[in-house]
Amino acid sequence: MKQILQSLKNGVTEIADVPVPSLTKGSLLIQTNTTLISAGTERMLLDFGKSNFLEKARQQPDKVRMVIDKIKTDGLRPTINTVLNKLDQPVPLGYSNVGIVSDIDPKVTQFQIGDRVISNGKHAEIVNVPQNLCAKIPDNVSNSEAAFTVVGAIALQGIRLVKPTLGECIVVTGLGLIGLITVQLLRANGCRVLGIDKDKSKLDLAQKFGAEVVDISLAQNPIDIANKFSRGRGVDAVLITAATSSNEPIHQAALMCRKRGRIVLVGVTGLKLSRDDFFQKELTFQVSASYGPGRYDPSFEEKGNDYPVGFVRWTEQRNFEAILDMISMNKLDVNPLISHRFDITNALNAYHIISSSKPSLGILLDYPGLIVSESSKTVNLSSHTNQKTISTGKNISFIGSGAYSNAVLIPAFKKAGACLVSVVSGSGVTGVHAGRKFKFKKTTTSTDTVFKDHNTDAVVITTRHDTHAKFILKGLQHKKHVFVEKPLCMSLTELNQIDDISKLSNNILMVGFNRRFAPQIQKMKELVSRFSYPKSMIMTVNAGAIPINHWTQDPDIGGGRIIGECCHFIDLLRFMNGTPIIHYQKSSMKSPSSDTVSIQLTFKDGLIGSIHYFSNGTKSYPKERLEIFADGSVLQLDNFRRLQGFNWPGFKKMNLSRQDKGQEACVAAFLEAIQKDQGSPIPINEIIEVSRISIELA
Repeated sequence: MKQILQSLKNGVTEIADVPVPSLTKGSLLIQTNTTLISAGTERMLLDFGKSNFLEKARQQPDKVRMVIDKIKTDGLRPTINTVLNKLDQPVPLGYSNVGIVSDIDPKVTQFQIGDRVISNGKHAEIVNVPQNLCAKIPDNVSNSEAAFTVVGAIALQGIRLVKPTLGECIVVTGLGLIGLITVQLLRANGCRVLGIDKDKSKLDLAQKFGAEVVDISLAQNPIDIANKFSRGRGVDAVLITAATSSNEPIHQAALMCRKRGRIVLVGVTGLKLSRDDFFQKELTFQVSASYGPGRYDPSFEEKGNDYPVGFVRWTEQRNFEAILDMISMNKLDVNPLISHRFDITNALNAYHIISSSKPSLGILLDYPGLIVSESSKTVNLSSHTNQKTISTGKNISFIGSGAYSNAVLIPAFKKAGACLVSVVSGSGVTGVHAGRKFKFKKTTTSTDTVFKDHNTDAVVITTRHDTHAKFILKGLQHKKHVFVEKPLCMSLTELNQIDDISKLSNNILMVGFNRRFAPQIQKMKELVSRFSYPKSMIMTVNAGAIPINHWTQDPDIGGGRIIGECCHFIDLLRFMNGTPIIHYQKSSMKSPSSDTVSIQLTFKDGLIGSIHYFSNGTKSYPKERLEIFADGSVLQLDNFRRLQGFNWPGFKKMNLSRQDKGQEACVAAFLEAIQKDQGSPIPINEIIEVSRISIELA
């Protein structure tokens, strides 16, 4: 299918061939008819992509601080690689989609196949959208009109925050799509409206919709005009729908307002506020969050948990419905806002317009109507189809193509000599990017395609944690070798199923416990093995805070940080000691996520180990430190870069120029085991043991 992607690295926009996305839980698969280009938002992305690295840094000073901290702890080269990989990811454009429901999750009851709906879906022939981000379109609303719904909801949410009452005088600064819709909705609410812009055609439309206007291109003074407009009292509220880096719109808004007036920012402006502007009048200022309540809440958007209408009357979905009702009742006229129309195949012409000085407003894209089939779920990457599979067990397919796969695992497999066959992604977009970048033969959104592929010897699983177990079981059932990024699974039931099938399988199952393969860890293992004296180990992890609503913290999806990440360090101490863990316990600091913990391990040979996994530190401090104490000697490894021996016989230090956590060696060991028909480089009993302890400690 066709989809519009944009590079944040260089600003290039393309119409890409992407596999049809897979249907996810609680979602609809929608066959697109029409989408609306949001010129303001999408132009900002284009401009950001085209800017050089220095300009990008100036626009994101908070990110610059994070980069500096990472350089201090991890080194220059890993940091540069991380930044480049982040910028290299393509961005799917668009968030105003109209189409027909072509497939639906059985648990979704408010929609049916064949319904005509709007959603915040991308510019793509088929989109997968969660149910709470969709709304049915009334019969008397055309596709072209409905395409303005999501943009209209942004305007409506700003108005709801202003809380206008009949007869109030309100200023709208910036008369683009959102501003002109805001004018109409305020007029429908019985308000007097003053619109401010420099574009005569937009000012004319605002007047047509019932507003008085200020043309700043003619040097008209908006403060004086607003004072007259408000009969000398000051305006009741200002809605800023402009997109500018200037602080002037906020300053002007404060000067225009009456005492205790309201200012709501819907667009983007500079935010250097003057205290005097706000202090003397006791003004309120608020930033509007997109379409309304529920936005950026994973529970609402991804899981489909609606807010009770008695407590949250207007959610983003109900705002969609309200805009559609206003269009249906002829209270909102969006037809005059349509300035251009293109077929999806000519969409690049539309982006040339919005990135130029040519006048435009609402630009619509039309779609021919792609019918979903099994073949549409796979895209052959023609430039790489001549690459031959090899017969040495190194034909590898990936399920999952997120940031870690692209930055670490796929390059490691490629460096180790793997033949990359297929890469699977749910949305299709990241799979296309990884497929092109690393020369996979094809990309698909169907996992069955990989499991049934006779040319695939091994499957690498790098998806969200809740999917690991089912993919492992499926891989082993289809006689594939399996490499899974941690964790192995999330429950004891899943663990027992994996344990049972692994005992019957001749194929390798390996978890990406890469730290035991790190060169400095291998050196420590060698040094420790020379000592017959009792040893104790301390692993300190400056894990850093993760928001409580991040998917890794979700008990159903990520399983929490002990299962998701702490398993790495349990495995590391298990490897370093070399004997089973017979006793384990944890102490947790009281916090919402309980991810600041100390874990105590006792091994079969009587030795002990502690893992301090803390989320309450600073990113400017190194992330990981391993210390081993034995008979008056100490080994200390700092962040997989500096290894020192303190009074350790025959050893002083082993330092690396860059951090090496063993990812490449881990992958190479897996491929070598397949080639030589050996067992897993990490014994399966140790994988099961570590996974069981991690689950029971969580």
